[in-house]
Amino acid sequence: MDVENQRMQKPRKGRRSGAPEGRSAQPGRPAARGRCGGLAGRPSVPPPGPLQRALLPATREASFPGCSGEHHGSRRGGAGPAGVEQSLRDSMAHLDSEVKEECLREDLKFYFMNPCEKFRARQQIPWKLCLQILKIVMVTTQLVRFGLSNQLVVAFKEENAAAFKHLFLKGYSGTDEDDYSCSVYTQEDAYESIFFAINQYHRLRNISLGTLGYGESEGNRIGLKVCKQHYKKGTMFPSNETLNIDSDIKIDCIHLDLQALSQSSQDWKNSSFFSLEFYRLLQVEISFQLKGIDLQTIHSRELPDCYVFQNTITFDNNAHSGKIKIYFDSDANIEECKDLTISGSIQKNTQYVLVFDAFVIVICLASLILCTRSIVLALRLRKRFLNFFLEKYKRQVCDADQWEFVNGWYVLVITSDLMTVIGSVLKMEIKAKNLTNYNLCSILLGTSTLFVWVGVIRYLGYFQAYNVLILTMQASLPKVLRFCACAGMIYLGYTFCGWIVLGPYHNKFQNLNTVAECLFSLVNGDDMYATFAHIQQKSLLVWLFSRLYLYSFISLFIYMILSLFIALITDSYDTIKKYQQNGFPVTDLQEFLKESSSKEKCQKESSAFLSRVCCLRSAGGKSAVLTATEMALSKGDRGWTAPQNCQKHAVKLQIISRSDDHLILVN
Repeated sequence: MDVENQRMQKPRKGRRSGAPEGRSAQPGRPAARGRCGGLAGRPSVPPPGPLQRALLPATREASFPGCSGEHHGSRRGGAGPAGVEQSLRDSMAHLDSEVKEECLREDLKFYFMNPCEKFRARQQIPWKLCLQILKIVMVTTQLVRFGLSNQLVVAFKEENAAAFKHLFLKGYSGTDEDDYSCSVYTQEDAYESIFFAINQYHRLRNISLGTLGYGESEGNRIGLKVCKQHYKKGTMFPSNETLNIDSDIKIDCIHLDLQALSQSSQDWKNSSFFSLEFYRLLQVEISFQLKGIDLQTIHSRELPDCYVFQNTITFDNNAHSGKIKIYFDSDANIEECKDLTISGSIQKNTQYVLVFDAFVIVICLASLILCTRSIVLALRLRKRFLNFFLEKYKRQVCDADQWEFVNGWYVLVITSDLMTVIGSVLKMEIKAKNLTNYNLCSILLGTSTLFVWVGVIRYLGYFQAYNVLILTMQASLPKVLRFCACAGMIYLGYTFCGWIVLGPYHNKFQNLNTVAECLFSLVNGDDMYATFAHIQQKSLLVWLFSRLYLYSFISLFIYMILSLFIALITDSYDTIKKYQQNGFPVTDLQEFLKESSSKEKCQKESSAFLSRVCCLRSAGGKSAVLTATEMALSKGDRGWTAPQNCQKHAVKLQIISRSDDHLILVN
């Protein structure tokens, strides 16, 4: 949490922090470029020259000036040339170590800045922030357009299913009785319902109001298929309590095409197939295919969809309770229309939508690449920090500090981008009528839009007034998860108990799914009275148990577990408020970032030290002095030479090293 305070610190004027990306300084700014990627705010120093290459070993890379310990060779290693040279080597090595540490500190500070602070430090546009804002607008627009189109698809399916029930179910009231559509109680009603559905199928073209036609069933045959399931054989005499039956199930089927239905109905009604023995009958199933075209999409300037409806009517007599339940199931599949000829601007509008979807994909891919790059650079910076911490302090960095380098918001954005790209590709295929999977596409686009809008909280979190929610969620999440794991065991116990005991007597406890939903509603105070009142009082023992069950569950979860759940979040909120007032606990990472660099003192000492180390060139018997902050010229044909502006730096020098290319001297 201390990272949030450090992120809000405004960088000092004129400083350009070294980012993990290692970009160069902006034009017009005095900045030095080194191995840390260019840290502004340091003294402008030219690239390493012959002097620095002489002072450091051949395998060591040159570095910028910084703080050093002993500057004069006479104080370390003796006053001889070899001692002075070794002293200079040690001093430059120490400078290199100091610069490495400062580079790492500057890179860390820049990494934990928010986009506004990075813009002030670098004067570079925050592309990820701009892309996220643009992506929010684009993805939301895309989702709204697809949602409106998907609503037309779902409405067309539901309205056709309702129309089929009125067409093929005799006496359908318009409302399903339960999970089934309707029911019959006499043999005559059962026969009439079966024959009614078959006759309605034959007369479909004359009675239907929709754009429906016959579809091909199994074997590419147009017609309907009737199957019945029954026990193979058996006899039953309930009055004598006698039963003799073979439990093996036999399935018989018959196919009725349009030609057979066009003949006299008495021919197929009087067949032996429709002679039903209801004490052996399990179920009768009528299945057929219908085709239709959705024309309402034309009003939305979209190409129409072609549908195939696989309809099944099931007469369920498995209970043999004197009540046959009638189920109607309609499975609608969208298929590519074989031949579409539509005049107008529909095709042009489709092309515009495809271009828009392609642009959304490009935006998401750009966002995906930038966020992935940021994660990779952050992991590299994390590795640098771990190695430095282990080398300097001889211990590992704590896990909390290591996780600070893993930005969860970037992971959320990457997940959202992947889902948007996949969903957009599916949407383009659906728009081109090459695919028909609306449900998968809607899940991908809907979830990605959810993640995009949740990601907006990240940018609000840069302001302390809006950061309380994020910090409270981060602090309370581990405790809440542990608490929910314990409370979930109690919840599952009540779920199984209610299903076993109250399931036969209460419609809200008939299966585990409905029991879990009912108990969750009770925890939130919904539908309490109806749950108490709907219990059937057929068994006094079960009725008493239901009262004990419901009262104990409501008391335990509402008055105790839910209150403790809220208390955990409240405690985390109070802790965050205290931290914001008194300061957050300082971790190893924050302590490292807050260390004073004393750069100004280092720069002064380094400048004074380097002014004493010079190169002397001889030309025609005249001497000139070239400071270490200027480029030394190589030895030419006429001997040692130096620029005219070196005369002002002339001081009394002692030669400590001589080579063919340069001389090393010290004051």
